[in-house]
Amino acid sequence: MTQQQRRRAPEAGQRQRDPERTKRLILEAATAEFAAHGYAATRISDIAGRAGVNSQLISYYFGGKDGLHQAVLRQWWDADARIADPALPLGEVVAGYLRSNTEFPELGRLLIWSGLTGEGTEEPGLRAQMQQHLDDLRRRQAAGELAADLDPAYVLLALFAAASARLAFPHIARAITGLEPDSPEFTDRYADQLARIVEHLAD
Repeated sequence: MTQQQRRRAPEAGQRQRDPERTKRLILEAATAEFAAHGYAATRISDIAGRAGVNSQLISYYFGGKDGLHQAVLRQWWDADARIADPALPLGEVVAGYLRSNTEFPELGRLLIWSGLTGEGTEEPGLRAQMQQHLDDLRRRQAAGELAADLDPAYVLLALFAAASARLAFPHIARAITGLEPDSPEFTDRYADQLARIVEHLAD
């Protein structure tokens, strides 16, 4: 089967009046399914069923399961770029990641799945985006936001993990704090404490 055959347009009766809405529904459904089951266990038919579309449209718009998975991951990197505002204090940026993981937990869980299974970890923009964050942290270190004896690369890794802790270890967060990790109270308290912790990393 040729690439053109695999990605041929749907039949007239299957065409959607609003392609952008259809793609959005597919992305939302795929995000939920990949986050719940991981890449390997997720079936195209389940994504199509959740989105309420013919599975043929997934191949047409995204080139199949792998292309859709990459598109879902890029949603996270797009959100990441919006949160990492160089004009904000570092503590506010880290708290912003925590709040984003609370508001959009599926994307955070998908990132954790990717790390555990190795699926999607070769997303082309990943290394470049992380290097941008590292460059920003080095700039902040030069400006005094980070102590001179700290290695920005490992600080970045630690902060990334801290902002994702409630998704990766909800049972640990619950046992330590006595709060539900997805509750507004936990989010507010943890965001405040993370910002304070980051402040103490400065010279």
